[in-house]
Amino acid sequence: MDVRHLTLLRELAERGSVTAVADATHRTGSAVSQQLRTAERDLGVRLVEPDGRGIRLTDAGRLLAEAAVDVETSLARVERALDEFRGNPTGTVRIVGLTSAVEFLVPPALAPLAADGIEIELVDTDVSEEDYARLAADHDIVVGHSLLSAHPAGSEGLVRTTLVREPIDVALPAAHPLADRDVLTPRDVVDETWIAVPQGFPFAAILDGVERVTGRPARIAHRVRDNQVVEALVAVGAGVGFLPRSTTRPRDGVVLRPLKGVNARRWVVAMSRPDRAERAVVRRAVAELRRVART
Repeated sequence: MDVRHLTLLRELAERGSVTAVADATHRTGSAVSQQLRTAERDLGVRLVEPDGRGIRLTDAGRLLAEAAVDVETSLARVERALDEFRGNPTGTVRIVGLTSAVEFLVPPALAPLAADGIEIELVDTDVSEEDYARLAADHDIVVGHSLLSAHPAGSEGLVRTTLVREPIDVALPAAHPLADRDVLTPRDVVDETWIAVPQGFPFAAILDGVERVTGRPARIAHRVRDNQVVEALVAVGAGVGFLPRSTTRPRDGVVLRPLKGVNARRWVVAMSRPDRAERAVVRRAVAELRRVART
């Protein structure tokens, strides 16, 4: 059995179309289709069937796509053992993640990893919670987050490592009357002018909770994805917002205060496909991110 056939079926199961597989593997659609026909001939079963204008996996195709995960993970484990036997594994690790977390976690990790011969390729992004897990198809490590648990939405089947568990605080201008308080409640803040995030982003659920507890709508002046922009707006008195306590760098003119009475915390989680999580350099990179998070 050709492992490449199994890998192709897993890619098709994850990406959903021949075109998407071709784009991800830098091939033409006809080349992917030809490999599917070859796999069907070699394995003696039908692996795909028509589905509208595209195709979908048959029961046999889905069975083999699921088996591919175990096969690829086992092969990666063997490769890791061989790398460790040779000594000092080196290579490139591709990391993608939410801006506020990778800004805090990745820069301090670069030098120690480079000293071990590990190069990091970093991409920052800001998407809705469930979209982070999908990025694992094209990256070695995805740094995502969740307000509910250490298992971000859509991350089933991925190897997950909690890097940070932190409260989400209310960010206030330093001269704001509420800045003198040690703890805030939903009733304290609901009537403020808010710098919120777009709907669908995790922090939006906190403001939804404030509205639910108080029974009053929040007055939203801005919707901003980038935490640094939130900080800048808060600093000039444009409103109040939510910022993570541990991964927010100190900024003049901004103070953070805990919010009690609603769920206001998040988990920052590293996620990888099982086969990639077995690579020695990926394991070393995750360990370094955990070290940075603890310091």
